[in-house]
Amino acid sequence: MFHFLLSFLSIILSPIDSLTTTKKFTVYTTESQSNNKMVKTESTISFGAFIQPLETQSSVTIDPNIEFQSFLGIGAALTDAAAETFYKLDKDQQDLFLKSYFSEKEGIGYTLARTIIHSCDFSSESYTYIEEGDESLETFSIERDRKYKIPFTKRVLEVAPKDIVVYASPWSPPAFMKTNNNMLQGGKLKKSYYPSWANYFTKFIKAYEKEGIPIWGLTIQNEPMAVQRWESCIYTAEEERDFLKNHLGPALEREGLGDKKIIIWDHNRDLLFERASVILADPEANKYVWGTGFHWYEDWKDGKPMFNNVGKVATAFPDKKLIFTEGCNEGYDEGQIKNPKLPERYAKAMINDFNNGTVAWTDWNILLNENGGPNHVGNFCFAPVHGDTKTGKIKFTNSYYYIGHFSKFIRPGAKRVSVGTTSNQLTSTAFVNNDDSLVAVVLNENDHDLDYVLTVSSKSSTLQIPKRSIQTIIIEKL
Repeated sequence: MFHFLLSFLSIILSPIDSLTTTKKFTVYTTESQSNNKMVKTESTISFGAFIQPLETQSSVTIDPNIEFQSFLGIGAALTDAAAETFYKLDKDQQDLFLKSYFSEKEGIGYTLARTIIHSCDFSSESYTYIEEGDESLETFSIERDRKYKIPFTKRVLEVAPKDIVVYASPWSPPAFMKTNNNMLQGGKLKKSYYPSWANYFTKFIKAYEKEGIPIWGLTIQNEPMAVQRWESCIYTAEEERDFLKNHLGPALEREGLGDKKIIIWDHNRDLLFERASVILADPEANKYVWGTGFHWYEDWKDGKPMFNNVGKVATAFPDKKLIFTEGCNEGYDEGQIKNPKLPERYAKAMINDFNNGTVAWTDWNILLNENGGPNHVGNFCFAPVHGDTKTGKIKFTNSYYYIGHFSKFIRPGAKRVSVGTTSNQLTSTAFVNNDDSLVAVVLNENDHDLDYVLTVSSKSSTLQIPKRSIQTIIIEKL
């Protein structure tokens, strides 16, 4: 009977119950205001009885037995600007760039990439894949992309994990298909060209896959509610819904591309719930949708990012996915490159987006030049890595390391688990990888060091996080 009870207890006890005395931790720390970047500390930390924190005390509490969404990946956009800058780097710097982004062991292990369907603002000029007026798409050719974007993407695929996810986005249909006869300044897709534009997507996917670049999915339109001075196109929710269900979805199926994941919205968090509600409420449109994409721009201007809108969509449409499709720090200024708020914006967004149900997160340009471009309308921005086209060298910013605190350690297939903090001093998220390792990311935006209580399944310990820093804590084999 005694042996039976022992066997029974070994089955029902959670693996985390082994944290009764000590457990080996690995902690990585990056401080935005020092040279300490991903400093690794290995130690055996004692876990004791649960510590009840005071209301004024900082703590991070994790229950790895409460699971949420599965993690897909983290990555960035492989724009024309990135590709052109890449080929102006020294050969050893090109190799360093690729390894630093896409190697899990020697870099930060990106597993996601966004590519662009013809031009966007981060191209040296506006262009399409057809001759103007070619409604039948007989002149369709990706020849222009063979100079920079295609070879750059292939270099990425050589280094990246074999299961890397690549998805594509358009900024504007060709000018003749639009109401304003211009790829720039908004305008709408003329209804008479809905079939032709849907076929354009299928030709792009087939052309890229013929080049050996697998396209996992696509978004319907980048920022469909913004009239920009660069490539842009406006869709109301109803127009996006109807284009999807009557044209794009059927065209993909007809061309044998029905397995491609379709992402709606691809714009800011502020209208995220409203947009998803209109499209996903329609059964004929809903059946084509993998998930909803979103950006961070408009809703950040007042200092109150609308993370709750992400959670609302996750709750209302639990069978659909959420993916952050674009974000960057705008308005390049070399003097601000060490501003701690730039990398903290990334970390705070990633933590909150993941905690609200997001499965994947995509930075904007993976690489830009020393001026925050090239960009054919002067819309310069920051990137986590900048290449100096005069010296051929690359520069890593704090944002690269802050993103890496997530992408390097949280791997595809990981499950987000329950995490909470007792004050506004820290923000945190946590995942359990397929190898049963627990990964917690903790952000300190304060101008002072913080001691905090880390509790995992009712077992507690104390740690310290430096001022203006980010930490990743790894507990192997729960």
